[in-house]
Amino acid sequence: MCVYKSRCQYVCVYICVLVFISFCSDCVVFFVSADLQAALYELCWNVIQGNLKLDLVTSVLGDMMDLREDMPSILADVFSILDLETGALEEKNRRDHYTQLVGSCLSLIPEAILKERLDPETLESLGLIKQAHQFNQKIVKIKTKLFYKQQKFNLLREENEGYAKLITELGQDLSGNITSHLVLENIKSLIGCFNLDPNRVLDIILEVYESRSDQDEFFLSLIKSYMCEPLTLCHILGFKFKFYQEPNEETPKSLYHIAAALLHHNLIELEDLYVHLMPLDVTIIEEHKREISEAKQIARKLVMVVLPSDKSEDREKEKEKEEEKFEKPPDNQKLGLLEALLKIGDWQHAQSIMDQMPSFYSASHKTIALALCQLVHLTVEPLYRRVGVPKGARGSAMLALRNSRAPRPAETFEDLRKDTFSMLSYLGPHLSHDPILFAKIVRLGKAFMKEYQSDSRPEVKDKMVRATKLTCCLKPAVSVCDCFKYRLYGQWKNETYSSHPLLVKVKAQTVERAKYIMKRLTKENVKQSGRQIGKLSHSNPTILFDYMLSQIQWYDNLIVPVVDSLKFLTSLNYDVLAYCIIEALANPEKEKMKHDDTTISSWLQSLASLCGAVFRKYPIELAGLLQYVTNQLKAGKSFDLLILKEVVQKMAGIEITDEMTSEQLEAMTGGEQLKAEGGYFGQIRNTKKSSQRLKDALLDHELALPLCLLMAQQRNGVVFLEGGEKHLKLVGHLYDQCHDTLVQFGGFLASNLSTEDYIKRVPSIDVLCNQFHTPHDAAFFLSRPMYAHQILSKYDELKKAEKGNRQQQKVHKYMSACEQVMTPVHEAVVSLHPARVWDDLRPQFYATFWSLTMYDLAVPHSAYDREVNKLKAQIKAIEDNPEIPLNKKKKEKERCTALQEKLQEEEKKQMDHVQRVLHRLKLEKDNWLLAKSTKNETITKFLQLCLFPRCIFSSIDAVYCARFVELVHQQKTPNFCTLLCYDRVFSAIIYTVASCTENESHRYGRFLCCMLETVTRWHSNRTTYEKECVNYPGFLTIFRATGFDGGNKADQLDYENFRHVVHKWHYMLTKASVHCLETGDYTHIRNILIVLTKILPCYPKVLNLGQALECRVHKICLEEKDKRPDLYALAMGYSGRLKSQKVHMVPENEFHHKDQQARSATPASQQNGPGSAGKPAASSVKTEEGQLDDGDKSQGTVKPVNKANSAAAKVATSNGNGAVISTKAVKERDEKEKSGKEKKEKKEKALGSTPETKAENRREKQRDERLGKEERVAREGKEKTPKTDREKVKPEEKINKEDKVKAGNGDATELSRERDVIKESKSKEKGDRSAAAATLKSPTPRSDSVESERDHKRRKIDSHSSPSHSSSVKVSMPEHSLPLHIQQP
Repeated sequence: MCVYKSRCQYVCVYICVLVFISFCSDCVVFFVSADLQAALYELCWNVIQGNLKLDLVTSVLGDMMDLREDMPSILADVFSILDLETGALEEKNRRDHYTQLVGSCLSLIPEAILKERLDPETLESLGLIKQAHQFNQKIVKIKTKLFYKQQKFNLLREENEGYAKLITELGQDLSGNITSHLVLENIKSLIGCFNLDPNRVLDIILEVYESRSDQDEFFLSLIKSYMCEPLTLCHILGFKFKFYQEPNEETPKSLYHIAAALLHHNLIELEDLYVHLMPLDVTIIEEHKREISEAKQIARKLVMVVLPSDKSEDREKEKEKEEEKFEKPPDNQKLGLLEALLKIGDWQHAQSIMDQMPSFYSASHKTIALALCQLVHLTVEPLYRRVGVPKGARGSAMLALRNSRAPRPAETFEDLRKDTFSMLSYLGPHLSHDPILFAKIVRLGKAFMKEYQSDSRPEVKDKMVRATKLTCCLKPAVSVCDCFKYRLYGQWKNETYSSHPLLVKVKAQTVERAKYIMKRLTKENVKQSGRQIGKLSHSNPTILFDYMLSQIQWYDNLIVPVVDSLKFLTSLNYDVLAYCIIEALANPEKEKMKHDDTTISSWLQSLASLCGAVFRKYPIELAGLLQYVTNQLKAGKSFDLLILKEVVQKMAGIEITDEMTSEQLEAMTGGEQLKAEGGYFGQIRNTKKSSQRLKDALLDHELALPLCLLMAQQRNGVVFLEGGEKHLKLVGHLYDQCHDTLVQFGGFLASNLSTEDYIKRVPSIDVLCNQFHTPHDAAFFLSRPMYAHQILSKYDELKKAEKGNRQQQKVHKYMSACEQVMTPVHEAVVSLHPARVWDDLRPQFYATFWSLTMYDLAVPHSAYDREVNKLKAQIKAIEDNPEIPLNKKKKEKERCTALQEKLQEEEKKQMDHVQRVLHRLKLEKDNWLLAKSTKNETITKFLQLCLFPRCIFSSIDAVYCARFVELVHQQKTPNFCTLLCYDRVFSAIIYTVASCTENESHRYGRFLCCMLETVTRWHSNRTTYEKECVNYPGFLTIFRATGFDGGNKADQLDYENFRHVVHKWHYMLTKASVHCLETGDYTHIRNILIVLTKILPCYPKVLNLGQALECRVHKICLEEKDKRPDLYALAMGYSGRLKSQKVHMVPENEFHHKDQQARSATPASQQNGPGSAGKPAASSVKTEEGQLDDGDKSQGTVKPVNKANSAAAKVATSNGNGAVISTKAVKERDEKEKSGKEKKEKKEKALGSTPETKAENRREKQRDERLGKEERVAREGKEKTPKTDREKVKPEEKINKEDKVKAGNGDATELSRERDVIKESKSKEKGDRSAAAATLKSPTPRSDSVESERDHKRRKIDSHSSPSHSSSVKVSMPEHSLPLHIQQP
């Protein structure tokens, strides 16, 4: 019993909770009722099973009756279910329990409810009916009477006269004082008098209303007064609609009108009437799906290959049938009612019907779309009249609906949110049926943006966001909104055309028409095709441009005619074209590399060319494209820099190429006018407007500096971030592209931005390098124009402040301006490098080198004269041409004359500027280099931090670097060793060449060519050499601590010894070139061939060196012909040009005075020419340059050859630099030895490949191996002099040791302390020498065993970008020539 009680309590509590919840929340009534029924069922079932007491459950149920109104009905449902279940049970006790339970609840449930739901036998057992059989018979009779008997009104008593009078009453003239109330009284009298059926009377009223639909007010009032039940009226209307659902029947519009009016005045309910209308919603959905599939099928047919001619007619007929089928709308009663609702302005009911159908299904029918457009017209009319009507436009105002329940007309933009936006969203693309409304919405959108665009309040921005809801139907209207337009264009292009059956067909038709136009587009019919493109783009620009771009990506020869054909587009079309180009560039499905992974894909190159051409020719907004390139750079992707390069080149006329001719390069050193006329391959004129547009786009969107910084940072990113998975050739190409674009873009900013704009945007040099991590060369490249602008501005200010025309005053003011501008720069550059760097270089010298350009150093007079002569020739040709009209002749002559005057004025201006700069450098040169530092360290830092980084930055910078070295020499700069600088540049180019990209190799080759031009000029003429080099501190062979004091003739390098040194440099270039050619590495071979091609005017000049190069290059041609075609092309090109230069080559004894043979101790393997390693094929270069290797392995001390040399030499190496020794005794001794070895020398120079020569070479190789062992033993000692001369130079050993100690300790001031430090430095000197001998190897291999060790050590150093980054480079000359030794402290 306790169990029962607890269970009962649990059930009761559970039921009470459910009932309470049902009262507290209406949203869960349905779910709670279901749970409540289940609980009551469980409770009653436990009573039937005997688990619960009957009286307890009855009490609980009695208490629950008051909680809900429908509780009796719920309980009756439970009893009905239990009645069926217990009636099927065999256990009578459970049936009895059920009967007792229901009997105890008779007071709780009304008797009528029980009679409706319980079985008659159960009712009989409960005593509610007498007999179940009689009850069943009674039910049958009632149902028959209700459902099967026809209700007959007094048809026999009805009289036709009554209906006639009724029609007369309703059809009378209603213009007088007749009201619906009077007519209703007469109708009631007619019904009573003639016994008329009220329902038939109502039907006749509706018929008359249908025929007189203009009397809405009267009939609606009459029906409202007459009817008593809305459902009856709805049934009568439904019967009328059903009558017209037969085949070939068409529902009259008047019926739709009265139904809409009754719905609008709430006389009937839409749900009641909707079920009487046809077709069913399921049928409508199926029809919509069928339309979509048919549209897609049509689209597929349109893009199919053209069928044969015999089938084309069938295809056209099928197309016509489909169009006729589409144009004939089906009789859809729901759409007819919708149209009537829209015409009377009942938007609420119309929206409910449209929600029942698929999206845009209703608006796809023209009548519905026009009705909805008319309603929108009426809604926006007041607002449009206030803000949208353009000036001077005239238009008739539209009358508002007389219906007070129609949507309220919009007075403000905020009112558009209520109904207008939703109407437009239901219209979708079908707004195209009403172009006038289309224009109105566009003007309203423009007025909205004009009013709210400048307001930055959050609520206003929210309004702008909501305003974009217009785009679901009106993409063009949002073209005035920059922040959303590309997103909207994307929706227009990628989403809209796939969601509507009509637009699917339109898309296919547009593509078909675009194919037709593009197939026939040529240069000759650009105008006609352009008109067709303009017409087609007016309605579907995204589809047209997408197809055109796809064709351009495949066929780049279409670019020119396509660009010319776009002149008929509108501004919106141009904007959409920009978006389509950006989307095509950002297509993730296309690879931006070719399949070989070494070059950029042709489709990207085609799009880049198109961008440059189309953005230059037409006023298209550039912000989107520039922002796309910026975002790609921020993401670490540099492929798209090709686009920026093309845009700047076409729009600004700035061309970047490393294939410049010497005339173009000379023109690039002049002013802007000379650059434009003679500095580029193509004369790109009329770039003023396009460059201004590009500049404005960069400044307005603050993209100028970010693009520069990103490109400067991305150069290293290409190598270290992007380069891991890419081919080395592609990495080099991307690096060059990034670098060239940076140079091009920086040049554009420098030449187009005003001084204020440039200075305002470019930060200081220390901020660029330290905060933005910009590489130093790029940072100075960006800052250089700023310094020039600032100096010029300050100079102009000083000239205006103090009036004075004397040249001395002008120079003084210029110096003051330079000092004011550059002093902060000198202080800023100190933070760019460690403090020890400034022990060798002064910040002033460093900043001066990086801040100047070729424009500051020299005036290209020949380039100016050449361009002026061209203009004079043009004027003469214009005058002599009789076909040119006179007015055109005059204009062209005036243009050429004005250009000529500009060039002459620019030349004069540059001359004055160069004079001021050179005077400034002359005054500053004494403070450039520190006297306390060693010459070797100074040159190392100069090469490492200045010369090498800048000489590969651009072609003009390569020329600048060579010119700057020559200028520093001509200025007689103290503590600058010109010989040492040239020696370091020419002696070890392997590392620099190996680390260059392809374009950097062009620039490095141009730099070497310019350096060689200067050296060749000095080498070719004794007078020139004595004038420009003798008595110059850069050619001193003895360096004193106190600096240059004029010296004596013995301290200077004489002309003949200089020729020896130049020969050594040529030999070193040959040795490095041969080494690179023999490595087999693609980068080494390509780069050295490019460098050799660039320096061909000045090298090789010696016949045997040229023959050695020719032999190696010929071998490359044979090996790479089928393996690497690009290397083969380079090698063949160089080989042909080298052969043409043979006539200018001279034998070695003519190149320099060769008066001494190679020493007998020289290994034969070293006499076979550069890089030969003892191979017979290289026997053509068997000269005394084999001694070079021995010189390379020494630490840098001077090697006296004999006692005569040491006695004659007055050497002081306190500055850490090897001295050059030259005496008459040396020459006499050399002549004696030469006469004894002439025969051997001739044999070494021979190019023969006879068996005798090969046998002799093998013997020499064996002898070399023996001598090599002795040489290695000798190198481990303190003295590196060959064994045969060791006894002769013992008296000089002590002097040399003292020199080395002084060079190692860096003591450059006191010569008297040399002997005191010798003992102290001996042990250190020995360690330094052995370390240098172990690390500094000559690039020329000596044997196979040494080869691997040399390669292994070179790879360790290969990461340095230049020789100056590695350890010391030790060079030496053959014994007969003057040795130039370089020592690294």
